[in-house]
Amino acid sequence: MVRPSGGRIMAEIDGITHDLIGRSTEEIVDLGIALVPEGRRLFPRLTVEENLLLGAFRPKARAEIKTNLAFCHEAFPRLAERRGQLAGSMSGGEQQMLALARALMSAPRILLVDEPSVGLAPVLVSRTIDKIKELKDRYQLTVLMAEQNFPQALRIADRGYVIVHGKIAFEGKSADELNNNDLIRKFYLGL
Repeated sequence: MVRPSGGRIMAEIDGITHDLIGRSTEEIVDLGIALVPEGRRLFPRLTVEENLLLGAFRPKARAEIKTNLAFCHEAFPRLAERRGQLAGSMSGGEQQMLALARALMSAPRILLVDEPSVGLAPVLVSRTIDKIKELKDRYQLTVLMAEQNFPQALRIADRGYVIVHGKIAFEGKSADELNNNDLIRKFYLGL
């Protein structure tokens, strides 16, 4: 949404490289890129079901609403139980489930997840990260996650980047490389 002052933003989806600069948010979603924003950004006065249906904006997803809804209910059974409940009346963990499921309703190829642990109890953080990993592995999603809880993020990372003042300070090409870096161990893992 904010035009960068320099550089490029490219996404490779199904073997085709797309330049995202200058595209509208609708065009980016149509490519198969979905966002789970920090703070969840649900519609609190709408029901769980209504929030999920709003995630099916992408034309490809509209044709698959029943299938995607069944998928979300399978992935997050609590949402099926609470389909008529107002989103704003749910717990933080349930709202995070709903935010993830709403993004999945668009049938994404790339899932961007911004700070999924914010405001959650430690046990819910672990469950949320586990669910993201399960979805990533089971449905071959590409997941780009920004997360300050480094130990949790490391549990599901295929690679990782440490960004300091907007620049990449360290790149780990594997979870082992991240886990075994002395600076990472000192500053993020407390070892």
